[in-house]
Amino acid sequence: MLEKWPNLQTSQEKSYDGDADAAVEARVRIGRNKFRQSVPLLTNKDVSLIMRVRLYSSCVRNNMLHGSETWPARKENKVALQRAEMRVLWWMCGIKLKDRFPSKELRERLGIDHIALVLQQNRLCWYGHVLRKEDDD
Repeated sequence: MLEKWPNLQTSQEKSYDGDADAAVEARVRIGRNKFRQSVPLLTNKDVSLIMRVRLYSSCVRNNMLHGSETWPARKENKVALQRAEMRVLWWMCGIKLKDRFPSKELRERLGIDHIALVLQQNRLCWYGHVLRKEDDD
């Protein structure tokens, strides 16, 4: 079945070895590709910022964090995800690196949680499913 879903196949096959590095790298690459596909909408000033943030969260961020529930994420993985996300958010808002706009302030303005927090929430949600799972499943 995974042959039909190349994005899923890439991340799941590479995460089986117990190391999340390859899975995170693949998901960041997929997130960037999704952003590139959505650039006309995400950078369009005629579209409201709220709508662009919703589109980003539903398309780009969800693709970047797909399968993150099972990653044994280390600090390096979280930093890689954070860097990729901030590049996308800066580009989406038209902020240049030389503007020296603080990431925390940008996240607050957009109403977006830190990606490490979302990663932790995904893992806790998955842990809850595992706890509620019956032994005969």
